[in-house]
Amino acid sequence: MLTLDQLFLQQDDFTLEAHLSLAPGSRTAVIGPSGAGKSTLLSAIAGFLAPTRGRILWQGADLSPVPPGARPLSILFQDQNLFPHLTLAQNIGLGISPSLRLTAADRQRIAQALERTGLAGLEARKPAQLSGGQQSRVALARALLRARPILLLDEPFAALGPALKAEMLALVAELADEQGTTLLMVSHDPQDARVLTPQAVLVAEGRVAPPVPTGPLLDNPPPALAAYLG
Repeated sequence: MLTLDQLFLQQDDFTLEAHLSLAPGSRTAVIGPSGAGKSTLLSAIAGFLAPTRGRILWQGADLSPVPPGARPLSILFQDQNLFPHLTLAQNIGLGISPSLRLTAADRQRIAQALERTGLAGLEARKPAQLSGGQQSRVALARALLRARPILLLDEPFAALGPALKAEMLALVAELADEQGTTLLMVSHDPQDARVLTPQAVLVAEGRVAPPVPTGPLLDNPPPALAAYLG
């Protein structure tokens, strides 16, 4: 269970509060107007932003003293966070060892992740030699190797075309189901939320609302969301 216990975030004059729980293995969209705090919420869960008060709990344990790299999660951003001087295999290998001191078993795991994400045979390429879709797959393969129980998606596929984005969302859903991953996805595309996330939390007017079914929320949005969706 991922619990935001009386969470209160503040940056200058911006504030955001949340009090909710998400079941293990659930897939949740984080939706709301621009500037409402969706990415801020993910940053706090990832450990990049300390709460002003309240707690972030995973399976009942407070994550406050846990540094970002040791938290039970992976996060994918739109820029994919790939290192241009490293090969595809090395970028993926960072998910196992930041020093890239890899064993034969580690390399086998990398090969399996490459195969699983449709990148087999490309392991020696640098990010600049890859398409946008392939770069997204590299980042996803790295998260797959980390096998953390929580996956945060901050619009990692926003720059992809509709067909490729749909393919990536389907792959994320498949991998999340296989690993029992608890997934939170920020997206400005309502269709992405409908496809990938059965439930959604609305971030608006300084508050993160408890999760509700995605379809009904988008079909009958409250005023703050309706104005944003147009």
